[in-house]
Amino acid sequence: MLRLNKEDNWVIESNKGWFNVKITDIWAYKDLMKLLVKRDFVTYYKQTILGPIWFLLQPLLTTVVFTFVFGKIGGLKSDGIPRPLFYMSGITAWNYFSDCLIKSSSVFKDNTGIFSKVYFPRIIIPLSIVLSNLIKFGVQFLLLILMIVYYLYNDSNFILNGKYLLLLPLLICIMAFLGLGFGMFISALTTKYRDLSFVVSFGVQLLMFTTTVAFPLSSVHHHYHLLVSLNPATPVLEAFRYILFGRADFNWISLTYSFVVSVLVFFIGILAFNKVEQSFVDTI
Repeated sequence: MLRLNKEDNWVIESNKGWFNVKITDIWAYKDLMKLLVKRDFVTYYKQTILGPIWFLLQPLLTTVVFTFVFGKIGGLKSDGIPRPLFYMSGITAWNYFSDCLIKSSSVFKDNTGIFSKVYFPRIIIPLSIVLSNLIKFGVQFLLLILMIVYYLYNDSNFILNGKYLLLLPLLICIMAFLGLGFGMFISALTTKYRDLSFVVSFGVQLLMFTTTVAFPLSSVHHHYHLLVSLNPATPVLEAFRYILFGRADFNWISLTYSFVVSVLVFFIGILAFNKVEQSFVDTI
């Protein structure tokens, strides 16, 4: 832990508490967080031909595949929403959650060198991951808005529902809490169980098909409806579509459940992260 003494010098102390997140420490290293966010952009697309254009191509190509496979071949419903918009909205929201989870799940493994040599609040790195992915989400959300404008102009039956747009920051917070919480918890476990790092990416892909990214909740068979609804990401996706299109299985009870679960997961992730932070260099 970092603090100022009476002589205005920085003092590094042992972090003994499991839940000991000092906002002042994080604020003191805000410039480092900015550098880490910038680093994520530079290193991720370094030596690529298209660079940040992949921000747009990835959801577009996924939307095309989902529209063809699930829409044309599978014949799945889309709650009356144009299929490209239905899949694009689900992919945009899911990408933010999954990217936060996958990238923060390898924080200790990917940063062992810097963690063992330089002091700074370790939680800054997972927080910087959330912020860098938020920028990516913003770019993809802008693309989604452009698609919505196109359909508003060309489809007389399509109506935009924007009266709940103020709920969007809450949905972003829920997705960030879920992704960051699960990611920090898994990152703490991977210091001892390296196998988990191989499971995460594959597991997140499977998890996507237990949410309503590719199908509406209203089309789920009643035998599995409760199971899909209990996934905390499902109410977020349904609320996201309801905010934009007004056509989704949205209710406040489900969204409250998702928010409560996200906060609990976030706190559990911080507890695990802080616990492992004290001794992970000796075990990794």
